[in-house]
Amino acid sequence: MKKKCILLLALLSTVLACQKDKPVKFGAVLPLTGEAAVYGVPIRKGVELAIEQLGMLDDYPYELELIVVDSESDPEKGKQLLEDLYSQDALAVIGGVTTAEALAMVAVADESDRVLMSPSASTPELTGISKNFYRVFPSDAREGATMGNFATQKMNAERVVVLAKESEYAKGIQEIFRREFERHGGEVVETIEFPSLSSDLSGVIERVMTLQPDAVYLAAYAEDLAQMIAHLRDQGYTETIFTTSAFAAPEIIAQVGRPAEGVFLTQAAFDLDSEEPETRAFVQGYRAKFGSDPNLYAVHGYDAMMALAEALRRSGALPSDFWSAVRSLRDFTGAAGAIQFDERGDVQKYPRVYVVNNGELIDYEAEVERRRKELLDRLRRLEEDQRRTRAETGG
Repeated sequence: MKKKCILLLALLSTVLACQKDKPVKFGAVLPLTGEAAVYGVPIRKGVELAIEQLGMLDDYPYELELIVVDSESDPEKGKQLLEDLYSQDALAVIGGVTTAEALAMVAVADESDRVLMSPSASTPELTGISKNFYRVFPSDAREGATMGNFATQKMNAERVVVLAKESEYAKGIQEIFRREFERHGGEVVETIEFPSLSSDLSGVIERVMTLQPDAVYLAAYAEDLAQMIAHLRDQGYTETIFTTSAFAAPEIIAQVGRPAEGVFLTQAAFDLDSEEPETRAFVQGYRAKFGSDPNLYAVHGYDAMMALAEALRRSGALPSDFWSAVRSLRDFTGAAGAIQFDERGDVQKYPRVYVVNNGELIDYEAEVERRRKELLDRLRRLEEDQRRTRAETGG
């Protein structure tokens, strides 16, 4: 029996040594140039930080190799690059940053029967689209519904104009917003789709001003949102503007400047100051490596890679076992919170509403609660002072 145990330990040591000797390949197809680079570049930083931190763990049983390629914000190019990475034996690929890229890439993942993990694509059209597709970013079904509810229940908006870019992403989220907004008694007085901000938008802005809505809901990607918000404010629109997590990139908010103040958007919760160990390890590592704070997209790139690495740890590098481990991931905590996929590949996360204040994104509900507590504390102190004064004066 003793000899058998020794042999088994020796065999285990040999297997672990082989795992370290032969790297397991992962790929990342990201828009590092082009209009979606504002998302792809921070996602790359998050993925690379994850790989670096995993390589420093003594107890992680695999050596990982990461191949990053640039889709140039072109869905067709992203599709071809994904084919190349799977042909190079990538066990799984992080990709499909935008809705258009994700929709183009899913078919390739199915043909290769390999996992495709999106760090940011959010259209409801991707829900259940493939057994091989997963995402660590919440679906627009939740984001649009959250804002529709917030607009009516918290901000008392009654008449809204929807401005949406002609794209699958914008179409999906604005329809969900409309449904939830109208369900709570609001009225979408008009939906205006625009093809490109390179065209003359004076007629669109003029139409908004004529309709005089008490709020506008914008659905588009970052550059389009930036320009549309600036146009609306420049033309004198002073009412509330609601939009999506696509506006969450700090450089885009900085680009818009003062017109961005007071804009409301939905995004997955991420607290830079969280004391959770996973979040602290990510934030501290990111600051040390890149010299700046991470944003929403960097943390989701990081979590996408960490989720894949955890599935590998639990299963091994055999594709069928690895797929099962991703599918059954239940009790894993990432830097942006718990990661658990449902049977349709969607992560179980709920977005929150943020507002731009002094160029920064503030969690609206958390800020309201903080101010409420401050006010209550001041009232208590005032009451205590009054009681002491009455006791001292005999009043």
